[in-house]
Amino acid sequence: MYIYDSVKKTKLLFEPIHANKASIYVCGPTVYDDAHLGHARSSLAFDLLSRTLKAHGFQVTLAKNFTDIDDKIIKKVEATGQSMQEITSFYIERYTQEMSALGIQRADIEPKATESLEAIEAMIQNLIDKDIAYVISTGDVYFDTSKDNAYGNISHRVADDEDSQSRVEHTSEKRNPKDFALWKTCKGEDDICFDTAFSRGRPGWHIECSAMIEKHFSGDEHYSIDIHGGGADLLFPHHENEAAQSRCATGHELSKYWMHNGFVQIDGEKMSKSLGNSFFLKDALALYDGEVLRYYLNSVHYRNDFNFSEEELQLSKKRLDKLYRLKKRVSPGKASIPNKNFKKSLLDAMGDDLNISISLSLIDELIASTNDALDANPKDKGLKKETLANITFIDELLGFGGKEPFSYFQIGVDEALKKQIETLISERTKAKQNKNFERSDAIRDELGALGISIMDSAEGTLWEKA
Repeated sequence: MYIYDSVKKTKLLFEPIHANKASIYVCGPTVYDDAHLGHARSSLAFDLLSRTLKAHGFQVTLAKNFTDIDDKIIKKVEATGQSMQEITSFYIERYTQEMSALGIQRADIEPKATESLEAIEAMIQNLIDKDIAYVISTGDVYFDTSKDNAYGNISHRVADDEDSQSRVEHTSEKRNPKDFALWKTCKGEDDICFDTAFSRGRPGWHIECSAMIEKHFSGDEHYSIDIHGGGADLLFPHHENEAAQSRCATGHELSKYWMHNGFVQIDGEKMSKSLGNSFFLKDALALYDGEVLRYYLNSVHYRNDFNFSEEELQLSKKRLDKLYRLKKRVSPGKASIPNKNFKKSLLDAMGDDLNISISLSLIDELIASTNDALDANPKDKGLKKETLANITFIDELLGFGGKEPFSYFQIGVDEALKKQIETLISERTKAKQNKNFERSDAIRDELGALGISIMDSAEGTLWEKA
């Protein structure tokens, strides 16, 4: 299993801290608004990673956090009059449902910032005691970047004037321009704040992830976790600052490997709320089935930027349709075991830093060769059982192909038309029972005019949108 380390900028053999185990921490959303395609892309990338590691025999522990205390959340509270708990609970639930619709497996650990305050305070106090962090007159606590000789080694860049360094305003009391906030003191009596030994306030953005990792994972004397992941936009300053504060607090590196997924673009522009092109996931799911979106968003290698295009999505769906047509051809039935050579080839491709292009090509080749073999011998029961097993393995590894094929081809049919179809099928069944084959054939033609094809099976009449 090889993965691309975005710090060392090369593919590396995955050698975990503990034999046969893999610990992964992925930066999750700040829950003040709906998830967008960028959230989906990142979640899908690390879902693929987790599935691939499991398929290679590793016992995976995946953590994804929820930032449920942040300036943006506070602004939402002020704007809506709702409590912080109401807002964050609503968006966490929405996020979880939408990720599930994409076939993304839940993380094993889903820590929240508000549930990690004790660990956050302990890490900050540790850094204060070492004089690596300092408290200014307002009560804010800053990390002294000059005390970390390795600062900048993660992103290989440091921007002194980067506003996103701390998500707070600059202050003349900072020892160094690039020092960043670990703790923000309350600005008013009505602020949402928490008590600590150093001041009443709330955590900075970066510290929560470091504290959560130390709370939930046991690494070794060299690293806390095996893999730290997130979007490419998090490399600096977020991951740089995480690495620095963890390094100074623990005496060892935060993560052995760092992985980052590319951006999502819409019409060639980086997706951004400021540009007005932030395509919310709920909007995409209202138009397209989650599995179709999953297939499309995963069709470009996770490290590359992804340009969202409805035309490309439709072409991608046609590619997925071919898998389901094959599944329909060998269904219903019982699966045996997947073809050994196909399984190995697919595992090898995904083991090469999640090489999805080769993986999808292997699946296309499997579909073509299996269809040719079935054309030559339509009654080959062994091949049918093996094909079902191959598709089951594809679903386990890549997260698509698991639906009942006729149900898949019913996607996009509205409820009124579904009701009309079911009524016509029921009438046709009665006509056949009464040996009124003229009426039965007429109903089949009527369904065909609606764009619906049917197939009689032991389970009854199955239908799909042609």
